[in-house]
Amino acid sequence: MSFTIRGAVPGDVPTIVRLVRALAEYEKLTHEAQGTEADFHRALFGEAPHAGAMIAEVAGASVAICVWYRTFSTFTGRHGIWVEDIFVEPEHRGIGIARAMFQALARRVIAEGGARLEWSVLDWNAPAIGAYRAMGARGLDDWTMQRVDGAALEALAGG
Repeated sequence: MSFTIRGAVPGDVPTIVRLVRALAEYEKLTHEAQGTEADFHRALFGEAPHAGAMIAEVAGASVAICVWYRTFSTFTGRHGIWVEDIFVEPEHRGIGIARAMFQALARRVIAEGGARLEWSVLDWNAPAIGAYRAMGARGLDDWTMQRVDGAALEALAGG
């Protein structure tokens, strides 16, 4: 089965939202998937875009997304790319779509003079972890992700 990968365009926003919701369902995090089409349009295609996205298509149908944004490492003094989410519909897994998306981003990082391509994965997602190890990724077991959101974000901002 062949596929193509391309940069997302504004008309892809409904597809991006649909696939993000499918990812949230897969990860059992549907309650956290609150982004609207307007949110994604602003973030990806607004006046000052904060993220980028790719779409994979099989026979003209959108079957996968990758949403990413730039980061910065004070240790390297260079930027990198953080893959926020990558999702391939289950019936299209195993044909190399995710790997091709990561390859495209790796090429982008190198072409831009960046230093890192990073992402997180749920610890129970053994198939994804195996695929990532096969690509040469390594887990950063000494680091734990931290997050402040919702009421805690409001409280922190308030002083």
